[in-house]
Amino acid sequence: MNYDDYSLEYVTKAERRKMAQKSIENLKKKGEAELTPVIMSGRQLARSWWGKAWNDNLERYADYSSRIGRGRSYVRHGAVLDLKIEQGIIKALVQGSVWKPYEVEIIIRPLLPEEWGKIRMACEGKIESLQELIDGKFPSGLSELFTAKGSGLFPAPKEINFNCSCPDRAVMCKHVAAVLYGIGARLDEDPAMFFTLRAVDIHDLISKAIQSKTQNMLSKSGAKSRRILADADIAAMFGVEVEAMLPGAGNNMVKKGKKKRKQT
Repeated sequence: MNYDDYSLEYVTKAERRKMAQKSIENLKKKGEAELTPVIMSGRQLARSWWGKAWNDNLERYADYSSRIGRGRSYVRHGAVLDLKIEQGIIKALVQGSVWKPYEVEIIIRPLLPEEWGKIRMACEGKIESLQELIDGKFPSGLSELFTAKGSGLFPAPKEINFNCSCPDRAVMCKHVAAVLYGIGARLDEDPAMFFTLRAVDIHDLISKAIQSKTQNMLSKSGAKSRRILADADIAAMFGVEVEAMLPGAGNNMVKKGKKKRKQT
């Protein structure tokens, strides 16, 4: 049994909540930077597509599945006092069984350019807007692409490194596990943070998708323009005006010209 597990035998969930609140108050008095605690409502660890996909990705790896569950109770009961996501790094404070919060740092390798390039190409013309991407409302094919194990947008364990100031010697302590789940909850609030974390530009992804649609529209528009020019050439050749087909006119072209005067 490790140190932290032993101490937890004497700390109830209610006591841990009280300790967490007291720690937040103390940190604010010391003039610490603005704290952003993870506050969960209900029993769900995540509600959005991005939050759920983040948690599902972690849980399906054998390296994590047997350990990450240790943090569920911690994150649900407000133990993650602060969690900030930056490019490639997460920094957090977690309330353990002692009064001083533990410092957790998780480093995630940026998405490789070639991996990002393949995903961008696959998305071309398939996402209507930034809001659709944020809401997780895109074709199922893209969902499968984003969550593909080892090749999608979400990191594999080999791409994640972490450290905690607690004395627990486990491969993944419960404080790190709580922060990993906390990331999923944070993505509920702002899914765009995921792209910041993976060091890729969400707007670049959308602009490529919209650019592809725009090019297709221009291509179709160009074909229409060529037909209009062709009609103009016909008109010039035969000395007639070609107009749009009128209702009830059948397939006849409407010709305009000087009418011959009836000889009397």
